[in-house]
Amino acid sequence: MKDNRREFIKKGTAFAALSAVGAGSLTAGILDSDDSKKIVNSKISTQKKVEWPMIVGPDMPKMCMPISTRATIEEMRQTKQIGVDYVQMGGGSIPWKEGELRTIIDHFKTEGLTVINMMIGGMTNIIQGKEGRDGDIEKIKESIISAGKAGIPVVEYNFYVARLMDGYYELKGRGGAGMTAFKALATDLPPRANAGPFTADQLWANLTYFLKAVVPVAEKAGVRLAVHPNDPPVPVSHGSAQIIASFKDWKRLIDIVNSPANGMTYDCGVSREMGEDPVEVLRYLGSKDRVNHIHYRNVTVEEPYKKYAEVFYDEGQVNMFAVMQEIFRQGYKRGLNPEHPRLLAYDQEHPRGITTWKQYPGGGGYAGEAYDMGYTRAMMQAVLSAT
Repeated sequence: MKDNRREFIKKGTAFAALSAVGAGSLTAGILDSDDSKKIVNSKISTQKKVEWPMIVGPDMPKMCMPISTRATIEEMRQTKQIGVDYVQMGGGSIPWKEGELRTIIDHFKTEGLTVINMMIGGMTNIIQGKEGRDGDIEKIKESIISAGKAGIPVVEYNFYVARLMDGYYELKGRGGAGMTAFKALATDLPPRANAGPFTADQLWANLTYFLKAVVPVAEKAGVRLAVHPNDPPVPVSHGSAQIIASFKDWKRLIDIVNSPANGMTYDCGVSREMGEDPVEVLRYLGSKDRVNHIHYRNVTVEEPYKKYAEVFYDEGQVNMFAVMQEIFRQGYKRGLNPEHPRLLAYDQEHPRGITTWKQYPGGGGYAGEAYDMGYTRAMMQAVLSAT
């Protein structure tokens, strides 16, 4: 009986090892081995030889992080030191001027950083369909043209009446680290001053009006537009609909104007918050060439749309490796932002930071960013090693 039990344990261990390393290149004979180490060693010996250092080339995803346009030399060097070569930021008041954008770009070039994305504002009248929107659309057009001339490839924007920040709270994670958690509040929160309420039909009409005006300009300027999904992805916020809050919404958005210039900021965390498979969402958007920027982060979801927590990349429900594999499979080569750092003790003791995420409960600073960037770089190199 003991011998049979011992043999069962050995075979079980071997099967566990096989599951860990993958069965694709293993022969059936190895399964009969008493030593599970042979399985692992056999798999390792069949892997391709990879030369290090592993270089992420120019035609691959470009890891980037947010930073102020007024970043100091010290802050720029802190960014560079953790392996980041690309940065993104808000572009300031509209209309953007080519000369002003070039000044910003040249500022970061001094420390070897490239501006890859700018977030544009001045959208309130456009979103709400108020008087003055046509003038603001002209300013957006001028800004897009200036971005193209200055060499900024992506202009990002939001399209919501009132972001639902009310449901955020801090949740303590491992070692007391700050996690950003969310729980949906009542859907009958009152509208904010001069902000609605607006129905979904009204907002879709306003978004369509906007896209039909600006996408042709973006195409001609060589600029891609990327709308950030509603996050939190609840259907209603302070009385107004949120129309970029579901995968169905995302599909509808990219069909309004059939152009790669009309794309999205794909967010694997938001995808999971909505109860979707992040890889399938990415695959769909990529098949249409509509992934114009990427946010890379992880979450644990108790109830889609309503209750979740933003966690360390290694402990959430998103398969971060599978997402990165799909990013590389698509040949994506624009910005990849590992975002929303967790709040570490170091950042509490050294609150300077170089990002704005600290305004979120549980949101961190530079140390949290360093963790995120290191993890993301490792995922990129793992994919390259496995291809």
